[in-house]
Amino acid sequence: MKTIEVDEELYRYIASHTQHIGESASDILRRMLKFTAGQSPLAAPAASASVKDVPSARSEARPQDRVRAVRELLLSDEYAEQKKAVNRFMLVLSTLYRLDPAAFAEATASLQGRTRVYFAGDEHTLLQNGTHTKPKHVPGTPYWVITNTNTGRKCSMVEHIMLAMQFPQELTEKVCGTI
Repeated sequence: MKTIEVDEELYRYIASHTQHIGESASDILRRMLKFTAGQSPLAAPAASASVKDVPSARSEARPQDRVRAVRELLLSDEYAEQKKAVNRFMLVLSTLYRLDPAAFAEATASLQGRTRVYFAGDEHTLLQNGTHTKPKHVPGTPYWVITNTNTGRKCSMVEHIMLAMQFPQELTEKVCGTI
């Protein structure tokens, strides 16, 4: 097993393609590159994509598309079926990350409480900053978030993120009202 270093942006991009908990970076890359174990690098499919075809970490979605995506989440059966605020909270966070990973990273970087860290790249960091934080992995992201907060605090975290990501105030309030 070899170790390679990648920058934070690339790491987050790779991690955003996780399909199940515990999936290794090697497994994710093999799937993304359609590369199987034991395959000779020369036998790998030729890459025909140019640099401009590679998706960037910064979302290219227009603001109205991002707003539509959040509204569709609120109207979705999956969202409506959630009985617990924490599950709605996690769906909102997953959606916001998917819409703009870089802006999500910026918005969460400064988000912390008086004695707690709210978001981190691993469970251990959150446990170090509070013993009863109940960290959970945010699906489809490289992030963990504390969940042992009241609904008001969850809403305030979502509000901070959405406003930092420049979502309209009225949509932000609507999302918070549904959590």
